[in-house]
Amino acid sequence: MASNIIFSMGSAYQFHSWRVFVVVCALPCVCAVVALTFMPESPRFYLEVGKHDEAWMILKQIHDTNMRARGQPEKVFTVNRIKIPKQLDELVEMESESGNRVSKFFFRIKTEIHGIYLNLMKCFNYPMRENMMRLAIVWFTLSFGYYGLSVWFPDVIKHLQADDYASKVKLHNNERIEDFTFNFTLENQIHQNGLFINDRFINMKLRSVTFIDSTFRNCYFDDVTSVGSFFRNCTFIDAFFFNTDIDESKLIDGTELINSTFTHNKKGCQMTFDDDYSAYWVYFINFLGTLAVLPGNIVSALLMDKIGRLSMLGGSMVLSGISCFFLWFGTSESMMIFMLCLYNGLSISAWNSLDVVTTESFPTVRRGTGFGFCNALCKLAAVLGNLIFGSLVGITKAIPILMASSVLVGGGLVALRLPDTRENVLM
Repeated sequence: MASNIIFSMGSAYQFHSWRVFVVVCALPCVCAVVALTFMPESPRFYLEVGKHDEAWMILKQIHDTNMRARGQPEKVFTVNRIKIPKQLDELVEMESESGNRVSKFFFRIKTEIHGIYLNLMKCFNYPMRENMMRLAIVWFTLSFGYYGLSVWFPDVIKHLQADDYASKVKLHNNERIEDFTFNFTLENQIHQNGLFINDRFINMKLRSVTFIDSTFRNCYFDDVTSVGSFFRNCTFIDAFFFNTDIDESKLIDGTELINSTFTHNKKGCQMTFDDDYSAYWVYFINFLGTLAVLPGNIVSALLMDKIGRLSMLGGSMVLSGISCFFLWFGTSESMMIFMLCLYNGLSISAWNSLDVVTTESFPTVRRGTGFGFCNALCKLAAVLGNLIFGSLVGITKAIPILMASSVLVGGGLVALRLPDTRENVLM
């Protein structure tokens, strides 16, 4: 089925194969991997592996770049003391100089895991315990609301589209059509108690058309494609079907075939974006939501140092929660899309601020572990958000809106209690 669907973003860009679509989506990841090869390694890693000169050069590059940005390029880089972490290879040798490779390998793994555990426990010790708990709450609430709504938004918009489409259905009752040629598209119609005699359905499409309790006598169907269309309790007498996709899955609720013939039925999926725009809208709505984060990224980059990390973090989360509450009054597709873009634009500032605050809240020896724990908590919250919000799609709007609003506002208020790290010197 996938090979017959055309992915498109407007009439100018179309991907006729899902493989091309996947390759295009993978290009940014490939570019990121290539770019990583040009980035310098961290000084701490060089110290751990005994490359002290390389570590010194990286630190000097960082210092010179920062001084040029501050307008002090003449300032000389000096190092008074470097605390060298114990190398893991030394620990392995200390464990057993005569040990074999297998024992050294398992000891290395055990030492790494134990080191990670100790580092994580130190993140919850005084004086970092309160800040760590607050950071965990902020990461969890922001991720839960953001990823939960990212699932909920497109499906709610899809339901609004379906309701609007259903409200425009055309009803035809007790019609009698004789010796007529249908060679055009019928869409969003219900034909009930109709009688069709000697009619021809040629080179046409049926889109969301339902025939109920209707009779087709001596009718000819040639090159007919039906999407979301059904024949319910209908009767076909002396009908002939050639090159159509009408089969038993569409002849339902007691439909009878009397002396009717089917030849050369269409095989495979006949659906395209011309027939069903729901898949297109999923991509297009996500594209608009992603595009909306660009202003938020620019604003956060320009104003973070001026208004402070905590003000931007807490303010963005509170405003995101307030914007979620106004979704309650969203009754149209365009309004929901606007609110999605507004929400994404506000929340991206919170994400950027949270990354900076988290990085500056930990000393170097515990920064990787602390940040990794917060990211793991973020992924757990994202999974829970997807499951909970996804289960509420089409059931109620009140619970997801109130849940997301309260979680984001609560997380924003907790974020304001974090210590301000703007003037801190990284340890």
